[in-house]
Amino acid sequence: MAYEKRKVILTVAQTGNFQGKAQNPNLPEQPHEIIQSAYDCYNAGASIVHVHARNKDGKSCNDPNIFAEINTGIRAKCPIIVQNSSAPATRDNAQTDDGLGVLDIKDPAAWPEMCSLDCSLMTTTWGDLEFIYMWTRKWLINTARRIKEMGIKAEIEVFDPTAIEDVFKYLYPAGVLDDPVSLTLVMGMDKVSQGAISCTQQNIDYMYNLAKSCAAEAGVKMPIDVTTMAIGQTQLHGTVFGMLRGTGIRTGMEDNINYSYHVPAESNAQLVERIVRIIHELDMEVATPEEARDMLRIPQLDGTGVRGGWKK
Repeated sequence: MAYEKRKVILTVAQTGNFQGKAQNPNLPEQPHEIIQSAYDCYNAGASIVHVHARNKDGKSCNDPNIFAEINTGIRAKCPIIVQNSSAPATRDNAQTDDGLGVLDIKDPAAWPEMCSLDCSLMTTTWGDLEFIYMWTRKWLINTARRIKEMGIKAEIEVFDPTAIEDVFKYLYPAGVLDDPVSLTLVMGMDKVSQGAISCTQQNIDYMYNLAKSCAAEAGVKMPIDVTTMAIGQTQLHGTVFGMLRGTGIRTGMEDNINYSYHVPAESNAQLVERIVRIIHELDMEVATPEEARDMLRIPQLDGTGVRGGWKK
């Protein structure tokens, strides 16, 4: 029997809602920076780019016009899978629905292929800000339905075990998630978010095994796709351990602005290149965007302009 190397889906999250250039001047904030960084990460081997938006002052925002500019710019340069964040921008009096600005992009050609959907109830503290994410079951089902009706694939982010149970006891039975379910284990947000699980090998094992067992109990039609992400100094070890357990991997300056202890990352591409080397050293391969689309059952870009169809 011929040996086939395992294909690993590699996501890069370049810019989040929290850290900025004050923490690492190499972090991309403006659309042209994010677009160029995505292109560099594609060339380095990334399968998916996870996108947050920033306004002209570098503050996190949910402006659909900025998302559209970024999405269109990335697609003009390369065929990497575009995955937008639906997390509310970090600001005073942030509301859960703020994050849905990404779903208000007017031009369907600028819509993302994937959109994040966070599934935990948490209180997050950042500096002087404190807010509660009200991602309730009813809200999640309604939002997941809207994402599906737009032809976008939901990327489900879970911060704790109860969120995993909610996904497969409530969202999946409601028929609002397409197979294969795309699930990201968010490890290590506990330092800033009450209600998030810490990043340890034991916790990754537990979250991964729970996701598999809950999916089986829910009668999912296809094996679920799982990715591990980890925050701060746990990023490298946590994500590699998750990958060894069978998950995809996420890297990037949203999750850790440093390359190593107290050494700022030079770029997102630098972080991607390291993970690609590790994957190859472990005798696996990185999924191309085209292969990742097949694995996730996302339509291929056909060059017609639909969903920003890309041509060489």
